[in-house]
Amino acid sequence: MDLDVFVTAHRTEWDRLDHLLRRGRRLTGAEADELVVLYQRTATHLSLIQSTAPDPLLTARLTQLVARARATVTGTRKASWRDAAHFLTTGFPAAVYRSRHWWVPTAVLSTLVAALLGWWIGTHPEVQAAIAAPEDLRAMTRPGGEYETYYSSHPAASFAAQVWTNNAQAAAMCLVLGAFLCLPVIGILFLNMLNLGIGIGLMSSAGRLDVFLGLVLPHGLLELTAVFVAAGTGLRLGWTVIDPGPLSRRTALAQQGRAALGMAIGLALVLFVSGVIEGFVTPSGLPTWARITIGIAAELAFLAYVYILGRRAVRAGDTGDLTAVERSAEVPSAA
Repeated sequence: MDLDVFVTAHRTEWDRLDHLLRRGRRLTGAEADELVVLYQRTATHLSLIQSTAPDPLLTARLTQLVARARATVTGTRKASWRDAAHFLTTGFPAAVYRSRHWWVPTAVLSTLVAALLGWWIGTHPEVQAAIAAPEDLRAMTRPGGEYETYYSSHPAASFAAQVWTNNAQAAAMCLVLGAFLCLPVIGILFLNMLNLGIGIGLMSSAGRLDVFLGLVLPHGLLELTAVFVAAGTGLRLGWTVIDPGPLSRRTALAQQGRAALGMAIGLALVLFVSGVIEGFVTPSGLPTWARITIGIAAELAFLAYVYILGRRAVRAGDTGDLTAVERSAEVPSAA
């Protein structure tokens, strides 16, 4: 395509569209119809230029023009409490449910890795010696040691806020760094499982694994599930870079990225709940069975939320992404 000839042929239409947009709401009915037609034509022109003769300056101008025209044609809308309710009852559980084929295997494999690391550390004294000196290990694992006092080392409210912040950052890193071919997500996940495996191994070697599990399970079930969902979503995002499927890589990444952003917000709420449990329930004087029961109840509630509301939403056509009206217009690509 001869770009100069193309620009000469259509510049008048672009200028006319720009003029109509500058007039804002002072358009007649005929001019409004003309604006819609020019918007559609300019969107097609932009697609043709991007596909056959990409010119940075022209592409930038037409992209801005199309965006302005779309905002004028479709109008703007403000977020409302109805949007928040829709996100919590439909969008978020649908996104988590749709990504279950990624985070469920991630959860199973990660748990297996943590168990194997715990067994290896617990049955090999030389590995324990490489972790810390014998007196330090005794200080960590003895009754009233560091593993037990960790959860009551700070006021419950500030401890819960600190835990929530740290876990939300870890989940966000899994979601964001997934686009880098999955490798950072695998690294973050392994470090989490290594820390868990060390605790399992050291406390089991001291004959106090039941105490460790009684401290970890109340909040850990829900917390680790949220991390696994984030990691699975990050891995899915990374795989989209490798294999975008029938869509263009940019479009596929945009769809997955928007869903991942929404999941980051939803998982922050889930991790807030686990942080509250870790700050107020884990170090409480409740019997171990009661604390673990609270943790199991929270985990089952989240799974029911995903598999009941999420499945229902997906069957109704919700994907966890923006609606068709809210997404940017996708113009056809030239063959």
